[in-house]
Amino acid sequence: MEILLIIRFCCNCTYALLYKPIDRVTRSTLVLHDLLKHTPVDHPDYPLLQDALRISQNFLSSINEDIDPRRTAVTTPKGETRQLVKDGFLVEVSEGSRKLRHVFLFTDVLLCAKLKKTSAGKHQQYDCKWYIPLADLVFPSPEESEASPHVHPFPDHELEDMKMKISALKSEIQKEKANKGQSRAIERLKKKMFENEFLLLLNSPTIPFRIHNRNGKSYLFLLSSDYERSEWREAIQKLQKKDLQAFVLSSVELQVLTGSCFKLRTVHNIPVTSNKDDDESPGLYGFLHVIVHSAKGFKQSAHLYCTLEVDSFGYFVSKAKTRVFRDTTEPKWDEEFEIELEGSQSLRILCYEKCYDKTKVNKDNNEIVDKIVGKGQIQLDPQTVETKNWHTDVIEMNGIKVEFSMKFTSRDMSLKRTPSKKQTGVFGVKISVVTKRERSKVPYIVRQCVEEVEKRGIEEVGIYRISGVATDIQALKAVFDANNKDILLMLSDMDINAIAGTLKLYFRELPEPLLTDRLYPAFMEGIALSDPAAKENCMMHLLRSLPDPNLITFLFLLEHLKRVAEKEPINKMSLHNLATVFGPTLLRPSEVESKAHLTSAADIWSHDVMAQVQVLLYYLQHPPISFAELKRNTLYFSTDV
Repeated sequence: MEILLIIRFCCNCTYALLYKPIDRVTRSTLVLHDLLKHTPVDHPDYPLLQDALRISQNFLSSINEDIDPRRTAVTTPKGETRQLVKDGFLVEVSEGSRKLRHVFLFTDVLLCAKLKKTSAGKHQQYDCKWYIPLADLVFPSPEESEASPHVHPFPDHELEDMKMKISALKSEIQKEKANKGQSRAIERLKKKMFENEFLLLLNSPTIPFRIHNRNGKSYLFLLSSDYERSEWREAIQKLQKKDLQAFVLSSVELQVLTGSCFKLRTVHNIPVTSNKDDDESPGLYGFLHVIVHSAKGFKQSAHLYCTLEVDSFGYFVSKAKTRVFRDTTEPKWDEEFEIELEGSQSLRILCYEKCYDKTKVNKDNNEIVDKIVGKGQIQLDPQTVETKNWHTDVIEMNGIKVEFSMKFTSRDMSLKRTPSKKQTGVFGVKISVVTKRERSKVPYIVRQCVEEVEKRGIEEVGIYRISGVATDIQALKAVFDANNKDILLMLSDMDINAIAGTLKLYFRELPEPLLTDRLYPAFMEGIALSDPAAKENCMMHLLRSLPDPNLITFLFLLEHLKRVAEKEPINKMSLHNLATVFGPTLLRPSEVESKAHLTSAADIWSHDVMAQVQVLLYYLQHPPISFAELKRNTLYFSTDV
């Protein structure tokens, strides 16, 4: 009877003891040890005593301040080791809204938690939102995914506004530090930056990751890239190959497991700049040149291609895609890409097997699903990358080895416009010289590239954002410079991203920007005006002040970009996206004036580029006189324009 009373006391009161002084739990644990020594193994109370002792020991371990930081496990109901395999911050769609959760994958259970708000000085704890034993976790079938509610993407212009605010706040913080401002003012700015970065992190992911409890509810996460989705799916499926049993955690067991999360977690902070130490690398700003050479290690022939991702503002964005190398085990792409970096610290390479089976459709976005066969990630170490020479490396992924080379060009270098020494071509030659030679008001290269994009690339996902193959772009550049007769034939056979890249390169290599060096300061001042009427008068006056070839080419391009944006539901390119791509290209001055308050490449980006994007966006959102109207009311145009 005495033994049973103690057992009941331990089992019923352990939850209460979690919040009592540690010495009381320690004394109970010692009592349980003694009871187990004097209780026969075949006694019916023996398992209860074991459970009570295990719960007490787990509690003591979870609150021990001197706990080994390398500890990665707690004890399961069977007395086995429950090890933490993976954890991270994911965006969950719950009750129609997005919630940032910390997700923990243990060897036998997936747990979704939220960090509790605690007073200063108190230990932080997690609150369990839900859990699924891996034995009960399944990935939904296409039919179940189709029945799931559709998730509307966050408005693109609001995401761009957040980025601009973050960049401006970073610059203000740098100025305060340079001027040795008050720490209170710096902390206030950091708080604002964290709020915007948190909102961006919460609202930018769009790739669905669904999981289902075979006994009930389904859950939906949104991730920023295929890489992350593949990582989580593979980790779960690997654990599910073991002999797992279904179970239900008692309230005490769930409390102990959740309490262990704070000590076991490997990801401690939300991935935003505000959570980084001041001495941490701010990332790279500029252009990363990457050549994807070849891959080996495939066991059977397939249609293979690679994509490249880099991080920006705390999440990853797909930046480039190789061509599909068909029916091979050793693809040799040898394709070069130029990727713009905005505070980037990592490069990801994903290798896909192209799927042409129309029945294999992802019901989340009605696209054919290509299979990821390998993925890898490398850190962009400034000391390694920031050299003039190419750095060749091999990245291993699931037995597959991808060889690639890369080199980095800082934004300081990339901001320089270099006039061409040869005036017979079109690249690096003043637009007035080219149009006069061609006897037209819009350069031939602009007209042909725009026509080709509208013919077969206007619905291409990421058009103008996804990099084209650098060697293809250089080949097109050479053909246009030489005025080769085979231009049209070559354009029709070329990858559309290379054609889009050629158009961007043309504007980037103009000896002065399309909107001219002379008017650049006025454009920067005009876009900063707060009064709408004054801004409109200023911006329209500046536009009319442009030379005729510049104005007409600008209007021609504006109308093209608006037609591209009309296909945003398909190509994912909004006016804001297009302004981000083309703004710096069309406005970046030929000489970057030195600014005393700008202390880094990041500051140059946050000041100049942000304003350049806003200028183009203004004209896209407030259309001036149209190209068609200008054409009707002038005698400038020959019939070929």
